[in-house]
Amino acid sequence: MAEAVGARGADVWLHYHQSEAGAREAQRNIEASGGRAFVGSADLSDLAQARELVQRAIADLGGLDLLVVSAASFERGGVDSLDDAGFERSLRFILQSSFALAQEAAPALRASQGSIVFITCTSSVRPFRGYLGYSVAKGALRQLMLGLAQELAPAVRVNAIAPGTVLPPPETTAEEHERYAHQALLDRVGEADDVVRALLYLVDAPFVTAQELRVDGGRL
Repeated sequence: MAEAVGARGADVWLHYHQSEAGAREAQRNIEASGGRAFVGSADLSDLAQARELVQRAIADLGGLDLLVVSAASFERGGVDSLDDAGFERSLRFILQSSFALAQEAAPALRASQGSIVFITCTSSVRPFRGYLGYSVAKGALRQLMLGLAQELAPAVRVNAIAPGTVLPPPETTAEEHERYAHQALLDRVGEADDVVRALLYLVDAPFVTAQELRVDGGRL
């Protein structure tokens, strides 16, 4: 997503937590295409760091037109195994940090008539069994998107992308991969480019706000 936006001429500020190598690679790719890219680290479960991250980005970029919030944890735990600390981690990292980022960015986005895109999940509609904290936090993130779309209108558009099975983990077996594919009407799993295309559409859609765009091959 960062590289696609950068390739269109945008200056990009790319956050990472631990994956510095991947972030630096994206930075090099953006700069190779003629764009400017900044990279910085923060632990978004620390809400003060999340807010400070936005201020660093605004200072380096000279403003802000688009905020994409995609970071998330994917912690396993169902009703019999999820403890209070695990539930709180999911809510804090997925929901509260997203609010902190959006709230801190709101003045700059109002000034630029910009937009926010949250990455939710199909679990915001149909929870994943065994991932209760994650699914609840993603469902609440969908509600945050809807609420912010109301609160920030008409100056700022706020939307979300809900991927289905996109980029399964490397340890996914061939049998699992085939099963995931057959669960979608389009009979395949998603690729990164599917989400990228959805983002670029939302960036260029001036009459679209308060929408969660499902990119799941028709799975739901």
